[in-house]
Amino acid sequence: MTSSPPGLRWGILGPGGIARDFASDLRTAGLDLVAVGSRRAESARSFAADFDIARAHGSYEDLVSDPEVDIVYIATPHPFHAEQAILALEHGKHVLVEKPFTLTGDEAAAVRDVAADRGLLAMEAMWTRYLPHMARVREIVASGALGEIRALMADHTQRISSDPAHRLNALELGGGALLDLGIYPVSFAWDVLGEPLAITASARLGDTGADTEIATVMSHASGALSTSLSASRAVGPNTAHIVGTDARIDIDRVWYSPTSFRVVASDGTVVEEYASDVRGRGMEYQALAAEDYLARGLTDSPLLPIDETVAIMSTLDEIRGLVGVRYPGEE
Repeated sequence: MTSSPPGLRWGILGPGGIARDFASDLRTAGLDLVAVGSRRAESARSFAADFDIARAHGSYEDLVSDPEVDIVYIATPHPFHAEQAILALEHGKHVLVEKPFTLTGDEAAAVRDVAADRGLLAMEAMWTRYLPHMARVREIVASGALGEIRALMADHTQRISSDPAHRLNALELGGGALLDLGIYPVSFAWDVLGEPLAITASARLGDTGADTEIATVMSHASGALSTSLSASRAVGPNTAHIVGTDARIDIDRVWYSPTSFRVVASDGTVVEEYASDVRGRGMEYQALAAEDYLARGLTDSPLLPIDETVAIMSTLDEIRGLVGVRYPGEE
């Protein structure tokens, strides 16, 4: 990091695996992580000890009520994001909410409206957008060096678990490859090509009714097509490509993490190579962005505005509808 952070005091709500990565990267960046909250006091104390956090709260209510906390990172499973984000916002805390932002577009809109009413930042923790290699990708696309963008392709494929009780397979826990994994390529397509005008999708559903593999084709206003494949039962290349008439960008595995890429001209000549020097997972970049926005008096992310987050969640709703995945309580 080349500049000192403005100094917001961070709290973490939900001390799970992704929260450990976030906490580690915050410590690397020198950000002020002051509190953690869990439903179990023992879990909060253990997490606090691991990351030298001053205060461990045995409930979420206690965490969001902590006067020493300015902004809360919400790291619980996504079916609980809306309720917990609204809880934090109602206690005057800014929120950085793990992706997917919520379970549905309607939930995302509800969080957005509370944040707007309170004049607070509600920001999706789509950390990939804030990584240095993605900033360079956007610069190249904006420069016109690729020519007319014709296509974008990306996959997010992992072998996770076939256990019906695992949250990725349990519809009552928002299970399915789309929301956990597909959010990355769908958001990437939005970032590069904008809102999709038409969507088709196909999926394989597991025994619980959750999608285990899902593919999408989306058309965008420019005429470009984007395709994605997401899977929770098998590992693919996990690469991404932006294809233009003059050149393409090939992003290496794992494309949504700090990684390398090449710009390849249509004759096969490599015209630029980029190698990441990010330590850890790079989750601090989204936190630094949040701090910068608030220091500048902004309550929305210019890079991923809350309205776009809501629209992306609605896109995921539409994709789920196309493949027949419904969560309990949905019509």
